[in-house]
Amino acid sequence: MLVMQPQLRRKPGEIRDAIIDALWTETDPISVAEIHNRVVDTIGSVQRSSVQSYLNNNQPLLFSKIQRGKYLLSDNLPKDTQNENFESKIIGKSELFLGDTFSVLPTLASNSIHAVVTDPPYGVVEYSKKEVGKLRSGNGGVWRIPPSFDGHKRAPLPRFTTLTQKDHAALGEFFYKLGQELFRVMVPGAHAFIASNPLVSHIVTTSMVSAKFENRGAIIRKVITMRGGDRPKNAHLEFPDVSVMARSAWEPWVLVRKPIEGRVQDNLRKWGTGGLRRISDKQPFFDVIQSSPTQKREKILAPHPSLKPQKLMRQLVKASLPLEKGKILDPFSGSGATLAAANFLEIDSVGIEIDNDFYSKSEGWIKKLSDLETST
Repeated sequence: MLVMQPQLRRKPGEIRDAIIDALWTETDPISVAEIHNRVVDTIGSVQRSSVQSYLNNNQPLLFSKIQRGKYLLSDNLPKDTQNENFESKIIGKSELFLGDTFSVLPTLASNSIHAVVTDPPYGVVEYSKKEVGKLRSGNGGVWRIPPSFDGHKRAPLPRFTTLTQKDHAALGEFFYKLGQELFRVMVPGAHAFIASNPLVSHIVTTSMVSAKFENRGAIIRKVITMRGGDRPKNAHLEFPDVSVMARSAWEPWVLVRKPIEGRVQDNLRKWGTGGLRRISDKQPFFDVIQSSPTQKREKILAPHPSLKPQKLMRQLVKASLPLEKGKILDPFSGSGATLAAANFLEIDSVGIEIDNDFYSKSEGWIKKLSDLETST
């Protein structure tokens, strides 16, 4: 009688991560057979066909086939950065690049960034050309265009409940790839503050950790937004006492750190990173920040749909550099709020923006926001 052996259940992404580990330090392509052997050494018995499938199905985002049967990590491909001419401009102590983050980041020097503070397209789809076009025309799409009350036009919000399982998978791959690029340019001990949403922050954190960052918890921004609290659509009269989702009163900022070298004190001496700047001698930096929604006066200065208030951004930028020195990166500059906060604090910063309209306007936005007086 033939006895079937139970099939080993793998964790999602386990084979993929083992393949990445096998190729992590390789600058020359290696064969599928060699990759398979390394994967087996890492996680145990795996069908070679499974390894081959992961390699084929994740081209060119993660893996690139260089020769017949030989592969490299796409991020390890030789890059002729001298031919990459990205438009950029200097705004105070900031340099802003026009281009796709995944094209500009490879041109930045390794170990050149001391912190990342960013509000990325954490639904991925909401800042695609198609959806931005709908936003600007007022047609909505993935963007929720709230109704006006008392003549006041409220800001649009991306609807993350519309994301499909496929969108979630793409989101994970997006942040995994971003994590790989950031890991190279950030110094050991550098922190990344990544604005997110309660519905997708777990995906962002998991992807960044898969890219070898350490999970350092989250910063909770206490702010009441327009998300949630609505009655059932087209049935609000039938179910007047029901809310489909809890009304949102907080916003998570994912906090991760590139592993330190040695002890924190050693890392601080060598790289100037590893910890967070204290608020004062008596107060550490807290992981909960009371924050109002972005005020109308700031939206007038910088009318970007995802503008974060300067009071919040200045707190995060200051906390990100424990010794008050180094360079901040915002790979999704948008309104320029991170760069404006860095300019206010007289800190060097780098921003990347793919949208030409936002890029052309952000110079004025950054100057106005950096001059803004906020309450302490």
